[in-house]
Amino acid sequence: MGAPPAEDRVEQLLAEQLAYYRARAPEYTDSMPELSAEVQAEAARKLLAALDTFRPTGDVLELACGPGTWTSRLLDHAATVTAVDAAPEMLAIAAATITDQRVRFVEANLFDWEPDRRYDAVFFAFWLSHVPLERFASFWSTVAGCLTPNGRVAFLDDAYRTADELIEGDGSSTIRRHLKDGTAFRAIKVPHTPDGLRQRLADLGWSFTVTNLVGPFFWGEGNKA
Repeated sequence: MGAPPAEDRVEQLLAEQLAYYRARAPEYTDSMPELSAEVQAEAARKLLAALDTFRPTGDVLELACGPGTWTSRLLDHAATVTAVDAAPEMLAIAAATITDQRVRFVEANLFDWEPDRRYDAVFFAFWLSHVPLERFASFWSTVAGCLTPNGRVAFLDDAYRTADELIEGDGSSTIRRHLKDGTAFRAIKVPHTPDGLRQRLADLGWSFTVTNLVGPFFWGEGNKA
């Protein structure tokens, strides 16, 4: 038997990636041991400062909210937050932690989800690098459909991949990650660069600034050009 068609392979990777994050939910907030505590602390400080400068006011949509790490920060500025994630285990942690009535949690696969309204701002953290390049354009089409005419978008992410994760080589976005118990899952990790992302987004009709903050972490914000 030959290799599966490209689209089938992407679907298989996305299914395995979701399985990984569902299984990883209880240990998701653990730090990245490969990075120094100083780098991680500096990254947290700069990422929070960037979010506060962006000020996502009004009705805000958070994509891939995970256990709600950033949801509570969005509430510092937002009137309401709709937080979407495909992993019910992540949403359960978020809902148990964040009881503010301004938050609505939605379980949905972001690759086939359609919004039921428009938002003043869209935010996602550590998600864009997990979107396969084959779905990059369609994902941003979904984001555009979520925005009010003057809506804004912000994201934060990293390009960090360890050598032992690169099971198909440095040129591939397919990686393998492990839970604490050693269980292995394949996932997608696209090593975006700020310049590369700016160009990809410009090609799709977006106007973005993307800035490296510290180490592998970067911040982007913009709107539809």
